[in-house]
Amino acid sequence: MLKKIVLTGAAGALGSRLRAPLAAMCETLVSTDLAAALDGVADNETYVKADVGNAEEMMALIEGAEMVVHFGAIADEAPFEQIMHSNFMGAYNVWNAAHKHGVRRIVYASSIHAMGMYPKTTRITGDMPHRPDSFYGLSKCFAEDMGRMYWDKYGIEAVCLRIYSAPGSVANARALGSYLSYDDCVQLVQRSVDTPVVGFTVIYGVSNNDRSPVDNSAAAFLGYRPKDNAEEFAEAILAKTPKADPLDKAQMCHGGPFATVPLGVSGVQYIKKMSEGN
Repeated sequence: MLKKIVLTGAAGALGSRLRAPLAAMCETLVSTDLAAALDGVADNETYVKADVGNAEEMMALIEGAEMVVHFGAIADEAPFEQIMHSNFMGAYNVWNAAHKHGVRRIVYASSIHAMGMYPKTTRITGDMPHRPDSFYGLSKCFAEDMGRMYWDKYGIEAVCLRIYSAPGSVANARALGSYLSYDDCVQLVQRSVDTPVVGFTVIYGVSNNDRSPVDNSAAAFLGYRPKDNAEEFAEAILAKTPKADPLDKAQMCHGGPFATVPLGVSGVQYIKKMSEGN
């Protein structure tokens, strides 16, 4: 059992589901986010309100940690100045503090948007060059490259989880390949924490989907064995899906709608606006 794990982004959709499983893997879990407080704090869990973009706060928070599970960031496209603070500077602050305090490993929530402009006809692997679709995706490229650099120079291990779709549901045809269930997401993080040696590893955050467009074979040593499969939703989803337009990057690129969202504009709000015909 680890002595101390730090979890950033603990109030988020994914971070909130990781708190209990991570608390069971360590003597002390320190959870952090910008929320005033968290509900259901475990007996061995401490919550500290902190900003990942604040170097001093991260330096104090990470002291004594063996591992950091870094899920704290803006999880959408946004103006570059906002992405710079939370995603670029946040990642730097975490890795720098980890180096200063002798942290063994960082498990990082990367994203498919680091590779979003690749066409879906290309089955992407963990060692292909980045091809981001947004400032958000660019920030994930930066953090991945920094993780590799800190591994090469200082021996800080890193597992970068390129999460494909936000877990929870299969709402469209894209999700038939990109779906990641909450249970599989938790398993993915657990295996990233308890595998004895990981070096620098990139793995895609997808479930065991028949239509998965990514190749996770190089990371099999982590022991991640996803159990859920979006194929059970395929018949219903495809029955209501219009014919694909091969010239529409939103349909043809791994990044989905983010491949067409203007830089700096919220992808969530842009997609909602387009769906409403505005």
